[in-house]
Amino acid sequence: MHILKTPEIRFTNLPDYPFSANYLDVGNQLQMHYVDEGEGDIVLLLHGEPSWSYLYRKMIPVFVENGFRVIAPDLIGFGKSDKPSERSNYTYASHLSWLSKLIEKLDLKNVNLFIQDWGGLLGLRIIADQPQRFAKVVAGNTILPTGQGAPNKAFENWVNFSQTAESFPIGGIINKGTTTDLSPEVIAAYDAPFPDETYKSGARMFPKLVPTAFDDPESVNNRNAWTKLAEWKKPFLTLFSDKDDIMKGMEKIFLKIIPGTKGQAHSIIENAGHFLQEDKGEEIAELCVDFFKK
Repeated sequence: MHILKTPEIRFTNLPDYPFSANYLDVGNQLQMHYVDEGEGDIVLLLHGEPSWSYLYRKMIPVFVENGFRVIAPDLIGFGKSDKPSERSNYTYASHLSWLSKLIEKLDLKNVNLFIQDWGGLLGLRIIADQPQRFAKVVAGNTILPTGQGAPNKAFENWVNFSQTAESFPIGGIINKGTTTDLSPEVIAAYDAPFPDETYKSGARMFPKLVPTAFDDPESVNNRNAWTKLAEWKKPFLTLFSDKDDIMKGMEKIFLKIIPGTKGQAHSIIENAGHFLQEDKGEEIAELCVDFFKK
């Protein structure tokens, strides 16, 4: 495995990202970066495609100010974490293994979890497998796909673009997934982990790893995870946004299946896109604080 490391100079003077870097070996000599700020009960923030912990820069200070310890990892292939150069190095199972090792090596317990996008595809599997580590869950604009029903044309186009486009503009993709018109400096911050196209194998592979066929082994594993989640009675909150055309309405699946959603203060975040942390980070963090402290 050939491992690429983004030069540290790429991360200097990022807007509103003053956090110290922490690294942990998650196997195969891969170093996973994570933010570790504050003290108290743990809040674990999981990002998705094609972002990194920079997406949580507006939320982290709110949690710290309210007495929480925040862990925000960069998935392998993203942010300050190592980036295997070959697309074949990235699988659903490998991402689960890398993230699970971080959680286990840090021995995170009584975790308050926030998941979005691929953070949900990974986080929901992990809480199904290790429910004893988690206390409460907040899901925003995510789902656990099971391969039932054909993917829509928009998703097929996204997968095709990710695999064939000569250039994969990370910051531009984030900007298109927000209602906010991001500044050039913020777009550049999302681009910072990727000096050139060779660093983007992980980002390009995520769309292709979404299980869309019913007989995909990960579709089977996800269906098994849903069986376990159907017994999840710990508090579970949904905070979906109103301007995410792909995920809009998916919160109803959680409300139907997961017992822990009963009686919670579920909200639709207004005027927020797919990357709701970027559009309404402080507001979402405050709602999470209320939920986690309840």
